[in-house]
Amino acid sequence: MALSSAAMFAQKVAYINTETILQTLPEYVSAQTELNTLSDKYRATIETEVAKIDELYQQYQSEKASLTQSQRTQKENEIISMERAVKEKQDIYFGEDGIMSDKSKELLNPIQEKVNKAIAKVAAKDDYIMIIDIAATPGVVYKNDKYDLTQQIINIIK
Repeated sequence: MALSSAAMFAQKVAYINTETILQTLPEYVSAQTELNTLSDKYRATIETEVAKIDELYQQYQSEKASLTQSQRTQKENEIISMERAVKEKQDIYFGEDGIMSDKSKELLNPIQEKVNKAIAKVAAKDDYIMIIDIAATPGVVYKNDKYDLTQQIINIIK
């Protein structure tokens, strides 16, 4: 029992802050800028189309009383069709398998792999059994700076 207790105390745990690490990487900052620009472009396109739909709907509401039933149905179907098209476009741009998701993977996965390799290198070199990412772990109430490996990871990457 004494040996297992000693072995438990010999195991090392540390932490990192991936947000701090990533912000030091020019390729990450560049990728984020590119993603934000692309996202803004797609968002503007969607907002323009939504504004057109709103305008068409307002126009329909003002003319509704003077339209025949078939004309009302036609206008309503046109508005519904436009709304569906915008929803489809949102999915194409921002959906799980959308353009933004693909672009994010393309730009960020190589950076993430680079960071993960650096983390693995530090963990193997200094025999850590666990390295916690405080940027991704909510609820950390205490951390001792002595066990912060963030700067070591940055140094390895650079």
